[in-house]
Amino acid sequence: MTDISADTLLQTETVAIRDVACGGACRHKSAEECAAATHLVFPYRGVFVRHLGSDDAVGEANQVLFFNPDEGYRISHPVEGGDSCLDLVVDDALLRELAPPELLQDGAATAFRPHRLRIDARSQALVALLRHSLRREAAETLEAETLALTLVRRAIGERTSHKAGASRSLQKLVDRAKLALSADLARRWTLAEIAAEVGVSPVYLTQVFRQVEGMPLYRYQLRLRLARALDLLGRYDDLTALGLDLGFSSHSHFSAAFRQAYGRTPAEFQRSVRLR
Repeated sequence: MTDISADTLLQTETVAIRDVACGGACRHKSAEECAAATHLVFPYRGVFVRHLGSDDAVGEANQVLFFNPDEGYRISHPVEGGDSCLDLVVDDALLRELAPPELLQDGAATAFRPHRLRIDARSQALVALLRHSLRREAAETLEAETLALTLVRRAIGERTSHKAGASRSLQKLVDRAKLALSADLARRWTLAEIAAEVGVSPVYLTQVFRQVEGMPLYRYQLRLRLARALDLLGRYDDLTALGLDLGFSSHSHFSAAFRQAYGRTPAEFQRSVRLR
């Protein structure tokens, strides 16, 4: 795919970390691609769909996607804007040590059974902390490796991740709602509007979304907005403007939601990774 760029942020015996961006020129399914190693992909900006056989996985900032070796897949961008992801390849022996056995396929190589897991807010913060720190050369190698392994442990942990549990048809319905939310993070949707976008009743949408993702629709949208804030903190001097641009009603609303999710205010997070 010609509109992809990849910057290597760290390369050690323990972990390889790349910052991968795709312009999203391919709105329909791309040509088939295949990974040579097991990749853990953390989208942090934009959205894409990964097609693996008959399974479709929406890649956005609430998810980690697993790209197993020798599994052919295709990528599409139904929403304009492309995507950016933090891509991790962990030493195979270490990855097998970190992963719960029930998540792994049988075989000599380490490969995952689920195609994706929903990550928690702390994992999102670790993605941003790791990327910003490496980008600004604010983290030494030992610290970055430790942060990376902590991120992997948390992203696939039994208590800190969530595997969607539903039929394929229900998953596709929820995925349509995710794509609608991702297309305009700042939009203040009503439940009726997004239900109409998906083509079901508001009651049915709320029930199915909670069943599949384990959290209410409005909280899922909030987490997408906050993840985008983590990405943009280095570009804004005016944090009130950042909050308003992402659809929050005020700076206090934005700051309180950010603190509740990540344990610190936006300004404190900026200072912690030397963004300002």
